[in-house]
Amino acid sequence: MADTPVPAFADAFAVEDDVLRDARESSAQFGVEPVSPAGGAALAVAAAVRPATSIVEIGTGVGVSGLWLLRGAREAQLTTIDQDLDQHQVARGLFAAAGHPSKQVRFITGTAEDVLPRMNDDAYDLVLVDAGWEGVAEHTAAALRIAKPGGTVLIARVLQGGKVPNATKRDRATVAYRDLLKSIREREDVLASLNPVGDGLLQLVRR
Repeated sequence: MADTPVPAFADAFAVEDDVLRDARESSAQFGVEPVSPAGGAALAVAAAVRPATSIVEIGTGVGVSGLWLLRGAREAQLTTIDQDLDQHQVARGLFAAAGHPSKQVRFITGTAEDVLPRMNDDAYDLVLVDAGWEGVAEHTAAALRIAKPGGTVLIARVLQGGKVPNATKRDRATVAYRDLLKSIREREDVLASLNPVGDGLLQLVRR
């Protein structure tokens, strides 16, 4: 029997409950690709380490990432940003089904470009950037601004299906993430780790 691929093995190791499975089905209906189960588990661990009490998520989808984050930090206040009102409505129901009271999750319907400049500096324990490649550099800069010193910033999908390490791949999304990784390596004010879990998770800590 052929060996099980490592990503599939890692996804199978992550245990998802009925609500997360429902969230994945809803994501498919909206054409949204959520973080993988293994990627979600990595988010939960990152949220649990400190543990985080204040979290910002840039890119709600229908709540898969947010559910994983709150699994790691059950008492945290989550602020989640997305411009799709319909997806927010589905996410509200899924958070409620998971037992999270409405006051624990703050939904902001709008673009990251409009919302992030209004958010306070040095205010959040953890910020997740998962809103696609367009503006990822600007979103990461904003995330580092609003994260507390010693806080964590996570950027999802940074390997783009394995294309980022391949110098022959030059599509705009791949180049955007490749440029982001290069710029992060040159910074001395963050501690950085590139985790290949899921589609790549860049983990940053503000020094």
